[in-house]
Amino acid sequence: MEALDNIIAKVAQGDSNAFTQLYNYYKEPGIRFTMSIVKDEEEAENMLHEVFIKIWNRREQIKPELNFNSYLFTCLRNMAFDHLKKIERSQQMQVHYLQQMQNHDDHESDAEEVKILLLRTAMATLPAKRKMILKLNVEEGKSYQEIAEMMRISKNTVKNQLVKAKQFLRCRVDLSLTL
Repeated sequence: MEALDNIIAKVAQGDSNAFTQLYNYYKEPGIRFTMSIVKDEEEAENMLHEVFIKIWNRREQIKPELNFNSYLFTCLRNMAFDHLKKIERSQQMQVHYLQQMQNHDDHESDAEEVKILLLRTAMATLPAKRKMILKLNVEEGKSYQEIAEMMRISKNTVKNQLVKAKQFLRCRVDLSLTL
């Protein structure tokens, strides 16, 4: 592999092969670093993809003389911390709604409202791709095949993502209601 500085300079000039080299060079360490913060490999990989998409979209602004390594890992760290804050806010909302539910007399209608709110807050913490697949299937009634074609992924990936999303949502809502 040629020198990293040369690859970064080529990326800044729009060289897609150099971009692929740069991505491949940082893929494993980037995912490991992000995983150490978010503890979710799929989410860590999604974050790495997002950061590299931003890098490609802003490639003209890259300054090869600056420390790209530091820039990349700072972006990943900030994205991971934002993700954790989002999860924390979601959990705080769940606790708040559970407390409200316990304070109301009409448990049946309140419990149903709380379940809906818990479901919405849990959905907000799903990885972006998984959330999109769930939305397309449940809200828009798209078939696995239609979703696979729209998102350019396999039908099996769609099925697996839906299973994971539904298990996660069931677990989060059930867990919250037992607190």
